[in-house]
Amino acid sequence: MIYDISMLIHKEMQTYKQNPDKSPKITVDSNHETGSAYESTITMNLHTGTHMDFPLHMIKDGDTSKTENLEPLLGEAKVFDMTHCDQFIGLEDLKGCNISKNDFVLFKTKNSYSDDFLMDFTYVNEAASQYLKDKQIRGVGTDALGIERAQKEHPTHKILLSHNIIIVEGLRLKEVKAGTYQMVFLPLKIYDVEALPLRAILIE
Repeated sequence: MIYDISMLIHKEMQTYKQNPDKSPKITVDSNHETGSAYESTITMNLHTGTHMDFPLHMIKDGDTSKTENLEPLLGEAKVFDMTHCDQFIGLEDLKGCNISKNDFVLFKTKNSYSDDFLMDFTYVNEAASQYLKDKQIRGVGTDALGIERAQKEHPTHKILLSHNIIIVEGLRLKEVKAGTYQMVFLPLKIYDVEALPLRAILIE
């Protein structure tokens, strides 16, 4: 079974805080009436839809996509059901989870059940991010368009990114049960930027 856990990109899709400036703009450059071929242009914020962050996103002079390595984006991923968490995933929520060194963990929350942006989306708080850092995971994915909110100075991002832990945001996990899967996350090959759009699939 293959699960496509990427967001569908379209003009009406949810964006962070429903900011219209982050909505994809798709324009037709030529069609079969105006030219010899049909061609379109898309303009989109790199943090719209399913994407991965690089350290520069939150850390001055941090690494960019120049440091991209596909190896951590392939292999096993563990999906954890966190739908019982309302506001945030905290330290106590993680203590009972089977999380080990080099794991790539994906958190399924209430966010996956809404096609609209939730202003009160479930996020990963600072204490939980510190726990994940101490576990030396290789990456963490969330089904919100942000891994944190309402935390001054963005500690969750900074703790994870400063320790080379990959952050993936904007997953769609509604149809995916908790368990271990084979993961294939393939980013667009864009040079020297702070985030990359991803096509993300899980294989059962």
